[in-house]
Amino acid sequence: MGVRKTHIEKHKGTSRWRDFILGWQDGLVNVLGVTLGVATATEDLSIILTAAFAATFAESISMGAVAYTSFKAEKEFYQAQVQLEEKEILEIPQVERKEVRKVYHALGFRGALLEKIVAHITANKKRWRDVMVSQELKMSAPKISPENSAWVVGFSALVGSIIPIIPFFFMPVRTAILISLSISTAVLFCVGAYKAKTTVGKPLRSGIEMALIGMLAALVGYAIGALLGTTVI
Repeated sequence: MGVRKTHIEKHKGTSRWRDFILGWQDGLVNVLGVTLGVATATEDLSIILTAAFAATFAESISMGAVAYTSFKAEKEFYQAQVQLEEKEILEIPQVERKEVRKVYHALGFRGALLEKIVAHITANKKRWRDVMVSQELKMSAPKISPENSAWVVGFSALVGSIIPIIPFFFMPVRTAILISLSISTAVLFCVGAYKAKTTVGKPLRSGIEMALIGMLAALVGYAIGALLGTTVI
């Protein structure tokens, strides 16, 4: 007797993970650049932390707002396309029926079977509309609300922003600069590799790409901080 294999569905939604990575990476990279820039210009810890936390909260709020407006626009665009399809089905049904036939003809259906499919779909206006939106326009309804996305992105940006700041609480500023850069780069590499492993792509390449982004932000911050420090002196 053969062993019966149980199928386990491995497909997962990526929206929340995408939102988390978006906010987390953006928060970490931007605050890393600001923190190292200020720390390079001055060793006054109060100034460094004030700038770092100001950037942290501004970043999380702005990222949450951007996520809200972008996902709201996406949702509104989808609804507008649905309404347009409903209008066209009412006003030009023959044209829309031909579109249904064209879609399923491209999928390989012919003759009586094709006509039966077209008749079945167009017999119900809601089903007709849904087929046109999903098959012709290649669109699907957003599964996450703009509010939910804003909270995920904003909170993840806040969490990511804290990482570059932590070393400054426990060690001298010059040492903290190196540790902050090292930890941030390592964390970015690990997240990039994990993202590729759980979605698509090569973990090593994805990890290196994310790490390079962090290092680039740090270098820009360092350069600006060095320039400002020299100017102040």
